[in-house]
Amino acid sequence: MFEDEAFKGGLMKYDVVIVGGGAAGSVLASRLAEDANTSVLLLEAGPDYPDPDYLPDEIKFGNTSYAESPESEHNWALRGTITDEQGEIHVAQGKVIGGGSSINGQAMQRGLPEDFDSWAAMGNDEWSYDKVLPYFRKSEHDLDIRDDFHGTDGPMPVRRRQTGPVSDIQTAFHAACLAAGYGTVEDTNGPNPAGIGVWPSNNLDGWRMSAAITHLNPMRHRLNLTVRGGVFVRKVLIEDRRAVGVEVESGGEIFNVEADRVVLSAGALKSPHLLMLSGIGPKDQLEQFGIPLVHELPGVGQNLFNHLSAQITYKVKDGVTLTSDADAARFCLHYTSQGSNEVNDMLLRTTPMVDERPERVPGLRTKFLNDDVPADRVARISCTLGLPDGAGYVRLASADPTVQPEFNYRYLQHPNDIRRVREGIRMAIGFLETDAYKDVADYRLHPTDDILADDDALDVYIRQTVGTARHVSGTCKMGPDSDPMTVVDQYCNVKGVTGLSVVDASVMPRVTRSGGSHATVIMIGERAADLIASAMPS
Repeated sequence: MFEDEAFKGGLMKYDVVIVGGGAAGSVLASRLAEDANTSVLLLEAGPDYPDPDYLPDEIKFGNTSYAESPESEHNWALRGTITDEQGEIHVAQGKVIGGGSSINGQAMQRGLPEDFDSWAAMGNDEWSYDKVLPYFRKSEHDLDIRDDFHGTDGPMPVRRRQTGPVSDIQTAFHAACLAAGYGTVEDTNGPNPAGIGVWPSNNLDGWRMSAAITHLNPMRHRLNLTVRGGVFVRKVLIEDRRAVGVEVESGGEIFNVEADRVVLSAGALKSPHLLMLSGIGPKDQLEQFGIPLVHELPGVGQNLFNHLSAQITYKVKDGVTLTSDADAARFCLHYTSQGSNEVNDMLLRTTPMVDERPERVPGLRTKFLNDDVPADRVARISCTLGLPDGAGYVRLASADPTVQPEFNYRYLQHPNDIRRVREGIRMAIGFLETDAYKDVADYRLHPTDDILADDDALDVYIRQTVGTARHVSGTCKMGPDSDPMTVVDQYCNVKGVTGLSVVDASVMPRVTRSGGSHATVIMIGERAADLIASAMPS
């Protein structure tokens, strides 16, 4: 297999070199390769599995989470800060063909129409909802809904898992939402997702349908497409402010690969890192580490957005079911916080505590749960801040490409963010005290009554226990020249450097409020493929 081979020799100049084989990179490579006259090279630092028969179980099956652990070879296992109270924690990032789509939770919740219209209002009219909707449709094969908002011929399956028996905690949550006056929504990927509905998924018969499987694999037979795993890209090569290739390491050797166009699809942590290593970014950071300045773009690494998840926990009564099979519904409530000028800026969900993500702060169970309550008898209601106001950053830590960048999500430092999450926590506790939970919830574990009685104490509790997601975005923000913090134009071209693009979640001007990013990143790959292809010589 390719991941066991050093990438050496052969054709060393390509029309397009794509750095990063994650969701966006896999989509982009597959679409650009549809033109037989365009030679495409896709480089991925992690392993490649061209034959699905050899796909490891942790990548293949959606009910496994080992790939998210620091020990997995398919995880970059980065370290980053989310709050001052928690300090640095493990942050899982896919290091394998398919990237995050090969290790994620298979949520296919699109960004909301308002998200893309807000992008357009920021000076990105090519990304209005009307213009991105055809690319959502192009990417998907919706197995449940046939209408003008959904595709039926695309490569990515989308379904709403609801054929199996629904767990007791999901049923109670659904009933509590209805009792609180929220309506039901049949299609959370439709024009109005407000209310309680089923979270869409790309899990198909237990398989995690990554972009590597759906988009890339069917195109591997193309002679103009080359896919190489185990190739670490060190920087972009730039001459006279034109990208001419990349410096890579493979098989213990460092060498150059030439290209007419270089596209960074390494994700919202790695793409800005590569730009800075290549001399593009904030001048002070480059000077600090002795990297020659090619072009100053102060916005590189800034504007980092990511979803957070705060929670309440409770002990379930004996006999109550917490988990469901793969085909059962998982519900989510999209709602608008009090006084918000943005609709559907918040989400509530419920899950078992045993599904705790590996990137959460170590020791949470022993610190915040009673030792006499088994973790597998604990459930939670989680509050997700869909549209945060506060942003973090990615910064250089070294001029050595093998040293990970420093990054900080800076969760809950904006007063409107902590206000809305505090409100969501109290709303979840209100649910727990309704008749919907009388046969499900035994008693609340956390936060305690003492904490709830004091806003400052509750804020500390939230910052100590908040969890994170793999929805990092915004660090190579797209936008007009009138915004000095933008990095790429709305066609995904890096400003000030010819022949260089960024295509991944980092170009989002603001994270989508849906609570997920996978479907939107795939759409970005689809949309950018057309934008890049139209700009290439015929």
